[in-house]
Amino acid sequence: MPGVTRFAEYTDPRLVRLYDAVCSGRHDIDFYLGLAREYAAWRVVDIGCGTGRLACELAALGCEVTGVDPAPAMIEFARNRPGGTAVRWVEGHAGTVGELGADLAVMTGHVAQVIVDDWQWHRTLRAAWQALRPGGVLAFESRNPDASRWTAGGMAPESCRYVDDPVLGRVAVRLRELAPRGDLARSQLTYTLTATGDTLTSTTELRFRSRAELTRALAGAGFAVQQVYGDWGREPVTPWSPELIVVATRDG
Repeated sequence: MPGVTRFAEYTDPRLVRLYDAVCSGRHDIDFYLGLAREYAAWRVVDIGCGTGRLACELAALGCEVTGVDPAPAMIEFARNRPGGTAVRWVEGHAGTVGELGADLAVMTGHVAQVIVDDWQWHRTLRAAWQALRPGGVLAFESRNPDASRWTAGGMAPESCRYVDDPVLGRVAVRLRELAPRGDLARSQLTYTLTATGDTLTSTTELRFRSRAELTRALAGAGFAVQQVYGDWGREPVTPWSPELIVVATRDG
């Protein structure tokens, strides 16, 4: 589709600077900060760190944090955000960080859904295994495919919302669902800068894996699932739970 970029939110610096505002009201940040405290994690790796918000907050707790992301624009933004100098930033895929002996590895912002290819998903899990010490903890979330309200864009179908940025001004964000491709959910997000009328368009393509699929993949990568929560308040999973929040430990 001319003028449309797949996951432009990760590559276009204008959309990268809007990312935190578009994803405001997140509950995952507090959950993962609490998990770091619960497991007394000192060395942490944030896989798919994005704009670096969680990585910087973990560093503020006193953790030694490595943030890794394949998108140069995301890493650049993270490096220059407040607190960014306290984090080690790595541009590349998860395997780039190698053996860290980390206590905790996290994948937030529904990163798991973006990795739609099963082989790439396995490689990412194995990279997390490698980065962790024996007994280290991996935690991530994926939307529950049984909760039909979820869409590829994470918003209500055909919806519109507005965000404000000090540089770009007010931006209208519109979601349009696209026809699925196999078991992949697809959507188109259009960002309109109201001050200039400029429009940026991005497509998303996500895979919502079931609890059984996630458990099998983790076992195949050398992890044992400890907990799966259905929401950020640590409720048990039901068919109507919005999330599958997984906490697993590295075997061996």
